Amino acid sequence: MKKLIAICLGLITFHSGIAQTNDFYDDAPQNDLRMSSLTIAGEVENPGVVDFSSLPLRQLVVKETEFNYENGKFTGAYQYEGYSLYDILDKVVLKKKNQEEFPPIIDLYVEVENAAGEKVVLSWGEIYYPIHRHEIIIASKVRRIVPSKTKDLWPLPVDAKLVVASDLYTVRNISNPVKITVKSSTVKYRIDRDIKDMYADDVKFYHKNTLLNTLTEKTKPGLPMVNYGSVFYGRGRGIHGTTPFSGVMLKDYTREYYKMDEETLRTGLIIVAAPDGYRAVFSFSEIFNRNDQAEVLIVPMPEIKDQGGFLLYPAADFFSDRSIRCLNEVLFLQNTDM
Repeated sequence: MKKLIAICLGLITFHSGIAQTNDFYDDAPQNDLRMSSLTIAGEVENPGVVDFSSLPLRQLVVKETEFNYENGKFTGAYQYEGYSLYDILDKVVLKKKNQEEFPPIIDLYVEVENAAGEKVVLSWGEIYYPIHRHEIIIASKVRRIVPSKTKDLWPLPVDAKLVVASDLYTVRNISNPVKITVKSSTVKYRIDRDIKDMYADDVKFYHKNTLLNTLTEKTKPGLPMVNYGSVFYGRGRGIHGTTPFSGVMLKDYTREYYKMDEETLRTGLIIVAAPDGYRAVFSFSEIFNRNDQAEVLIVPMPEIKDQGGFLLYPAADFFSDRSIRCLNEVLFLQNTDM
């Protein structure tokens, strides 16, 4: 009789929606999202329609939050399941327009457009270089993450959605994406890889063609230094060292220069460069809109040959390729300027 009562209580518990496992995120029912055809275009040799049937499903958990110039407006917590951009673009054959001038892939980015004509940008680096991979997906399924006490039921989306798990304000999570366009930076830099004893003693900050400020070795930013332990590993040359980096967060130093608004969070781009023409592209959001505290630092490297006076250190990257030594330019543009 006791055994029968225990079984009945177990069934009641199961049907009441109380968690049966240690996974907090799968307690609510999962819903399918309406998928549209998704095409790949741009600087690729093999454009076409994405075959989702050949791709694995990935899961993310996201706290959706609108941007409102203050502390954001929370709109719901969800578990999304879908197809990562990492997998979607994995077999794309790149055909960079600037291949002869600058072969590295770190100046690539992608523009994602939805059926309503809204566009957002993601750097190639934030898709393929992060320590935590597969955190940008086209979601095909969703379930609420329901608080156990309040039982709040957040509104469920209907259409497939681009989901960027590392964003604090989730304005890049646009619904019904239909096109991914691969692009490379159109900003021209003089390439000179034979500069002897390369050194840059200042960093210039630009908004398009306008010089906003210059950071020199004698300038004191007046901001707290952040110390990050590092295993500095390049995609080509492997391990460079394990020395920690101490610097100022790029977003803090440039907060007055590069204003944050919804359009900038969606389509802003930052190009960082060195005197020899080596450069990398970041989306504005991956620098200014993170929820994981893996910040991009400007690191003083005074009197260190071939490194100083400043180095850019992107803490979220597995590889060191976008870490710009002898950093001497930070340029803000909108996607439409490229």
